[in-house]
Amino acid sequence: MEPHYQIQHVFFPFFTQSSSLMDAGAGFLLKPIFLHGFSASLHLVLLLLLIISWVCKNLKVSVDQSNEGSKDRFNKSKRVLWYKQTLFCCLGVSVFNLVLCLLSYFYWYRNGWSDDKLVALFDLGLRTLGWGAISVYLHTQFFNSGEPKFPFLLRVWWGSYMSISCYCLVIGIVLYNKRVTVPIQYVVSDVVSVITGLFFCYVGFLRKHEGEETILLQEPLLDGNSASEDVVSPIKTKGSDNVTPFSKASFISILTFSWMGSLIADGNKKTLDLEDIPQLDSSDSVVGAFPIFRNKLEAECGTGSGMTRLKLVKALFFLAWKDILLTAFLALVNTSSSYVGPFLIDTFVQYLNGKQEYKHEGYVLVSAFFVAKLVECLAQRQWIFRLQQVGVRVRAVIIAMVYNKSLTLSSQAMQGHTSGEIINFMTVDAERLGDFMWYIHDPWLVIVQVGLAFLILYKNLGLASVATVFATIVVMVVNFPFWRMQEKFQDKLMESKDKRMKATSEILRNMRILKLQGWEMKFLSKITELRKSEVGWLKKHLYCTAMASFIFWSAPSFLSVVTFGACMILGLPLSSGKILSAIATFRILQVPIYALPDTISMIIQTKVSLDRISSFIRMDDLQSDVVERLPRGNSDTSLEIIDGNFSWDLSSPNQTLRDINLKVSHGMKVAVCGTVGSGKSSLISCILGEIPKISGILKLCGTKAYVAQSPWIQSGTIQENILFGKEMDRESYDRVLEACCLKKDLEILSFGDQTVIGERGINLSGGQKQRIQIARALYQDADVYLFDDPFSAVDAHTGSHLFMEVLMGLLCSKTVIYVTHQMEFLPAADQILVMKDGKIVQAGKYRDILNSETDFMELVGAHKQALLAIGSMEEGLVSEKIIEDSSGPSRTTEVVKKEENKDVQNDKSDEVAESKRQLVQEEEREKGKVGFSVYWKYITAIYAGALVPFILLAQILFQTLQIGSNYWIAWASPVSEDVKPPVGSSTLILVFVILAIGGSFCLLARNILVVTTGYKTATLLFNKMHMCIFRAPMSFFDATPSGRILTRASTDQSAVDLTIPMQIGGFAFNMIQLLAIISVMSQVAWQIFLVFIPVLSICIWYQQYYISSARELSRLVGVCKAPVIQHFAETISGSTTIRSFDQQSRFQNTNMKLMDEYSRPNFHVAGAMEWLCFHLDMLSSITFAFSLVLLISVPKGVLNAAIAGLAVTYGLNLNMLQASAIWNLCRLENKIISVERMLQYCSIPSEPPLEIEGSRPDPSWPSHGEFSIQDLQVRYAPHLPLVLRGLTCTFSGGMKTGIVGRTGSGKSTLIQTLFRIVEPATGQIMIDGINILSIGLHDLRSRLSIIPQDPTMFEGTVRSNLDPLEEYTDEQIWEALDKCQLAEEVKKKEGKLDSRGMSLLLSMNGENWSMGQRQLVCLGRVLLKKSKVLVLDEATASVDTATDNLIQQTLRQHFSDCTVITIAHRITSVLNSDMVLLLNQGLIEEYDSPTKLLQNKSSSFAQLVAEYSLRSNSSSDTHLSGN
Repeated sequence: MEPHYQIQHVFFPFFTQSSSLMDAGAGFLLKPIFLHGFSASLHLVLLLLLIISWVCKNLKVSVDQSNEGSKDRFNKSKRVLWYKQTLFCCLGVSVFNLVLCLLSYFYWYRNGWSDDKLVALFDLGLRTLGWGAISVYLHTQFFNSGEPKFPFLLRVWWGSYMSISCYCLVIGIVLYNKRVTVPIQYVVSDVVSVITGLFFCYVGFLRKHEGEETILLQEPLLDGNSASEDVVSPIKTKGSDNVTPFSKASFISILTFSWMGSLIADGNKKTLDLEDIPQLDSSDSVVGAFPIFRNKLEAECGTGSGMTRLKLVKALFFLAWKDILLTAFLALVNTSSSYVGPFLIDTFVQYLNGKQEYKHEGYVLVSAFFVAKLVECLAQRQWIFRLQQVGVRVRAVIIAMVYNKSLTLSSQAMQGHTSGEIINFMTVDAERLGDFMWYIHDPWLVIVQVGLAFLILYKNLGLASVATVFATIVVMVVNFPFWRMQEKFQDKLMESKDKRMKATSEILRNMRILKLQGWEMKFLSKITELRKSEVGWLKKHLYCTAMASFIFWSAPSFLSVVTFGACMILGLPLSSGKILSAIATFRILQVPIYALPDTISMIIQTKVSLDRISSFIRMDDLQSDVVERLPRGNSDTSLEIIDGNFSWDLSSPNQTLRDINLKVSHGMKVAVCGTVGSGKSSLISCILGEIPKISGILKLCGTKAYVAQSPWIQSGTIQENILFGKEMDRESYDRVLEACCLKKDLEILSFGDQTVIGERGINLSGGQKQRIQIARALYQDADVYLFDDPFSAVDAHTGSHLFMEVLMGLLCSKTVIYVTHQMEFLPAADQILVMKDGKIVQAGKYRDILNSETDFMELVGAHKQALLAIGSMEEGLVSEKIIEDSSGPSRTTEVVKKEENKDVQNDKSDEVAESKRQLVQEEEREKGKVGFSVYWKYITAIYAGALVPFILLAQILFQTLQIGSNYWIAWASPVSEDVKPPVGSSTLILVFVILAIGGSFCLLARNILVVTTGYKTATLLFNKMHMCIFRAPMSFFDATPSGRILTRASTDQSAVDLTIPMQIGGFAFNMIQLLAIISVMSQVAWQIFLVFIPVLSICIWYQQYYISSARELSRLVGVCKAPVIQHFAETISGSTTIRSFDQQSRFQNTNMKLMDEYSRPNFHVAGAMEWLCFHLDMLSSITFAFSLVLLISVPKGVLNAAIAGLAVTYGLNLNMLQASAIWNLCRLENKIISVERMLQYCSIPSEPPLEIEGSRPDPSWPSHGEFSIQDLQVRYAPHLPLVLRGLTCTFSGGMKTGIVGRTGSGKSTLIQTLFRIVEPATGQIMIDGINILSIGLHDLRSRLSIIPQDPTMFEGTVRSNLDPLEEYTDEQIWEALDKCQLAEEVKKKEGKLDSRGMSLLLSMNGENWSMGQRQLVCLGRVLLKKSKVLVLDEATASVDTATDNLIQQTLRQHFSDCTVITIAHRITSVLNSDMVLLLNQGLIEEYDSPTKLLQNKSSSFAQLVAEYSLRSNSSSDTHLSGN
């Protein structure tokens, strides 16, 4: 009886009942052998019945399979309630019986066997199998059956089980009353059985099946065709309607992360989309968080100029102070509980050695280890998740703050920051501040951890622990230089990344001109050079990090040597228990010590980012007092400027606008004219409040609308661009479309006003963009309209229509101020302002200032000279045109309209395929598992993966030597002070030092190899991706928003540079460590595999279950980031337009909405990760607890106590390593998506070769410049209609050919085809007998010259803009500047770096030059190039008539023997051509000399000239009458 009394008070139920409990005279029915035998028999019968049921089910399914498919969704909805609870309860009973079975086996293995024990063990085994089988049956068979009730077999079984359990419990109570000793674990087993039996009977018999009522309600909805709609439609709105379950989760749900279960389950069944991701709670949404942050920031520093790093930090802390304090407490709890293990190890080793201080000490120690591990795991999970939650919030508010600031930056401040730099604030700096939340508690936690470690060491080793503290300080001091270097390298790395992103952003924006000029490879080399500089700092940063990592990883060994050496010197006795306690302390301390370099690096990076952001916020805003705004109807004067002086650069002595005095009454039309660079656009900008005011008064009454000279179009539909945030008023909308000549364009476009416009309106012609911009202004119904040369981009007919219908029609009662170079639009103005050198030199009505014989006469004279070319036929052509207009549309027009209507009908039938036919598609993302090929391509990118085996070998050697050193010191130390050690103390320390040093050098080799492989692979991927991007056809850039490319060049590239190498290495190293620990533990007790293998299997199952959701969530993070960047880039380029319409708040709200869409998957990625880690932690804790129970169950003397203690020392880290390995794998798969996304862009279809060696033209080609076009057909994409529909013509060498036609007739498409920007569908183009399709693109484009429609300049100097390839001398460049009338302008501009002004700095896109001046720079380029073929695509649209005449004269003089092809809306620009080609709807309508075409008064060209003459007639009449 003695054993039973010893066991009676044990706390945990580890043993089963013994037959010796029964009195000899007890009846057979009370004997345990009968109870266990009967129970085993019933469970065996249950197993047989379940197998038979399974076979029958499968046979039935094969017969009825055809009928099941349509009912599958319906059946699943009928599943009974409490199904999951029942399944988990069955699984729990099975696991409970498994634990009892294993513990009984080990206990009886130690204490001997009997028949009763064998039967009991057999019973527990069958119980485990039986309940496991029920769980499988419920999950596989019943789950898919659609039955509304649990199966009859299960309900009968549950009733029987309940009866047996009650019988056993009653017997236990009877025996207890008879004073027979009953082990407590037997009672616990019976109580658990009764409780679970009650639950099963409740759900099987008593609970009402509410699912049936639900079915009755659902059935009518599922009838007929509505079934699929009713089922699918809620899914579409799920993401927009549901708030994350976390916001209303219970305490248990939050603790166990079960609130993430539904989303992970959804991701396991299907591919997650953004609609499936719940909305954020208001506290985590930027909409809710940003006002709190902004108010605190304003309270701290008022305006942005008072911003400092400290104030920004304070505002961010205030935003989340509750969560930060809570996580600080959780971190403290986690740290404290993690040191319980090292504190108890010495006691545990002494217990194993036979020194038991009190009864059941072993079980108390096991319980303490287990509870401490549980508390550690729970605290850590909540701590990390909540810090990530704070990180999501911080990232969002920083991006919102940077975005809002960019909308208020002054023009001078904006010139100092390009969109690429500001994008880096969002993609890099804001991300880093969010990531820093992970590390926020690490600095003070290190102090706490070192303090706790010192206390434990002092308890075990006494004064020797002081040496440990000094050694720790030495390690930190040694690392100080590395910290400083890291800060410097990080700073330089960010600077070089900024420069690269700035250049990349500018190049992507101007890729069309680079391809037209054949410059893309030169600019790619610039990007490559910038990347080389960046890689230089990256290498230094990574190697510095590797050295710091080496020192800190070596620190535990160094601390061990110092500590144990100090013990020897001080003569302190060392026992294996104390040594193992110290090693365990060093191992746990190793985590914060290892993380300290990362923490310091992160602090340094965060400090740099905070400095960058705060300096950006301190930048000057636009002056708020430039314009005095008066409410509508408050004054008869719409605009008044009194003694106004304005300057773009307040530090410059030269003012932009001087002595401006202007008064505009309500309803007046004011025209502004002047030569290029006279200050016309600056006058409009000053009225908008964009130019800083030096002195004077500027008053504006009512609202304003602005039409920029260079069209700004948003990505989105045409309708969205026109409405621009206003509600749809169909009547006003149609009226605006009519006035802006857009109805015809919308009929031609496949989707009308729902056509998605590409980035910067890439899929629209210049005229279409300008007319949409005008429509946007008209629809706003403002009081004052400001037009900056809006008619230059449209043809003569459209320009006349716009002027009459818009300015003189819809805006007849509005105040309009318009800049124009078209003199024919001046007479209608109520007042004309003539600008020169920033001053209004003349003001008045047309007739009044015409007689003044000053600057205005020069402009009018040039216009008159141009009109003289038309000759005396003007009146005849005009009258004929009027007669034709009055007689209705021509026959040709009717035919065209019929064809268009037919096209529209066909397009409407194709609306189903709309998303596939739109130019800009949703960003492509991979779905499903990241393929092994992605990992393989990454690993084998450098040296075919030859370095990888060496990295693994170094890690294996390091791990072996580290374990060897610990094994040695544990084996060679005495278990207690009274035992003689096997070796001397000097030998002990010497061998330990040798092993530790060997391990450290293996570690150093591993770090260097990882860093080398990482940065070389990152550089290779960078070069390959950028080469593919730069060699991509122009259609790729038309359809791909630059945000998608910039995201890969910034965020994804940063991940490949810094994160992914460490992540892959970390996973491999974790796996090696994990295998090493299991090997050590299995050396002590092989039975650990009985639990480890199933636990590992469950861990892998959890990882597989989780990864499908996590993978898609991570991909959604990447996909949702691009719209944020794209919207931001568009906002910067259109900030003037946005401010002019007072739309800042709407754009800020849009940015917040996009940020929340980006934050949603980010938040749930963190939740999913912690859900997985929680489950893995629980499983590894169970494994650890089981191994401890094994150790205390083994008979005394069987195990070496020191080696068993070593196993426990390593086992303390088992949960961390096991979870870390899976966590690293999951995080790696999340991060490897960056490689996947970069590889996507490494396989972009390329343009044809730049050079074809076997088919290179002669260096003098083209010598004549003769073009022969045969049956040319062109379309922009295979699914789009033909734009050019069979052109056949010849442009003779040396001839000047003008190409004219209405907007959208195919003029620019023909030019793009000549340069092979668009490849012909059929047909060919011959230049001097060579088919352009047979030679390389570079050979073609470098031999042709073009002045494009949109003048493009790059940030840099005048010299670098004129001669990017650095092929010409300074003398040649000055000569070109003289010819294009820019030499004087360059010489007088401020900021030149040498006496000749050649290094004058230009801002991004040449914004500090006027549009006309930029066009003249483009002229200078072609004058330098001196090609035999020159193409002018609306080259003079942005200059006045006088400058236009001068340019035409320059071209005639210097390109007299060249082939010149001119597209122009100004008829006078093509009248002097030798030939005129008139296109209409992609066909040649007319092709002849201008003289012959004008002689034929019915020709379309003659009608165009007549329209131009008609438009100018009023100007001429007024001029004559004035004289």
